Amino acid sequence: MASAAEQLARNVNFGSFAKAKDLQKRILFTLGILALYRLGTYIPVPGLDPSAYAQFFQNQSGTMLGNMNMFAGGAIERMGIFALNVMPYITASIIIQMMTSASPTLENLKKEGEAGRKQINQYTRYLTLGFAIVQSFGISFGLREFSMDSVPDVFFILTGVVTLTGGTMLLMWMGEQITARGIGNGISLIIFAGIVAEMPKAIFNLLGQARTSSVNIGFILLITALVIALVLFIVFIERSQRRLLIQYPKRQQGNQMMQGQNSFLPLKINTSGVIPPIFAIAILMLPMTIVGFTGGGGAAADPAAVAAAGDGMMSQVTTWLAQTFAPGSWTYIITYSVLVAFFCFFYTSIMFNPTETADNLRKYGGFIPGIRPGKNTAAYIDYVLTRLTTIGAIYLVFVCILPELLRRYYPEIPFYIGGTSLLIVVSVTMDTVTQIQSHMIAHQYEGMLKKSRLGGRKR
Repeated sequence: MASAAEQLARNVNFGSFAKAKDLQKRILFTLGILALYRLGTYIPVPGLDPSAYAQFFQNQSGTMLGNMNMFAGGAIERMGIFALNVMPYITASIIIQMMTSASPTLENLKKEGEAGRKQINQYTRYLTLGFAIVQSFGISFGLREFSMDSVPDVFFILTGVVTLTGGTMLLMWMGEQITARGIGNGISLIIFAGIVAEMPKAIFNLLGQARTSSVNIGFILLITALVIALVLFIVFIERSQRRLLIQYPKRQQGNQMMQGQNSFLPLKINTSGVIPPIFAIAILMLPMTIVGFTGGGGAAADPAAVAAAGDGMMSQVTTWLAQTFAPGSWTYIITYSVLVAFFCFFYTSIMFNPTETADNLRKYGGFIPGIRPGKNTAAYIDYVLTRLTTIGAIYLVFVCILPELLRRYYPEIPFYIGGTSLLIVVSVTMDTVTQIQSHMIAHQYEGMLKKSRLGGRKR
């Protein structure tokens, strides 16, 4: 039997949406912030020669810089002020969450509630600033050969550091504003907007290749069917959950005897969501950022050219990194898979604590049939959650490495069709729609409460 919330969700229509003024304001605010983000991707770094840089970037389509450009919404291709995107913030979040699990001080802050969460967020912002400065300096230093002749190198590097760092901090603030005053998760929506903005270009390029007969029409139809099947598979897994039966015994409340109730503890197969792939990409991008902008990014296409550029130790290191961790290589695929699986288990352990859940059940008198409350319940929940997380990790690894395998054996396919980008788009869309639906249900509840109060006054 459907719950009251599910029945209300089925009755959501455009008429009720037109009455939800607060929800409309939140959606318009979110769209406005995302429009400003897209505008910022077209504002270039001051002092950069666009023609020289465009010629350099043409050789980076199949390298790590091409992957970064997809997540940055094309900002790296144009070297816009948002070229770093939110990757420094994601990297800082990884480190802070790891330190929270290892440091008793940060763990106590996490338990303090809203005040502790604000303090941890402040530490994350400071660490984001440090990562943004380091990465923007590496990018600006590597791009100095593409600066205009009239701009001194020192001034170009300083301007690039200030511009790129400021762009990252502005994006972080915009994401927080979307989360607080808009709809959905701000950081995820910014990444979502960048991927969606690049997808029409990928489809157009694929159709252009079919028109020139470099790609078979039947092959394109097969890829389209694969993408649709992958979307359905992602939706099925993201909505799948294991429900643990929870029973509450009879209890006396005042002068009344309350009957026993049954409830469910829902455990999702993929508890961590899209966080593991994003974290894994952020880790892989850190060393490859320097490689790409110091000439090593082209090693994937022409290793001899990079080796001839310099015989020093630094040139050999960048050449080795570019060859070994080039997208589509087995080293890159294996490393990416291991990172995704690791962050899947790590983030699930942070998001869900079986011991705390078992203590809360015992506090309110709930229990799992056949399992003793306390430690046994915590061990059982941990056992079930571990099996579900294992399935979720296999699912995430499969979805993420699928485009890398296609890239390895079918280089003509745009690398952002399927895989990580499709997972982010589908998951963020489902999460945003769920939040919109929650606001609509809350609005309907408010309407029913107002009607009941007015009816009571009339009587």
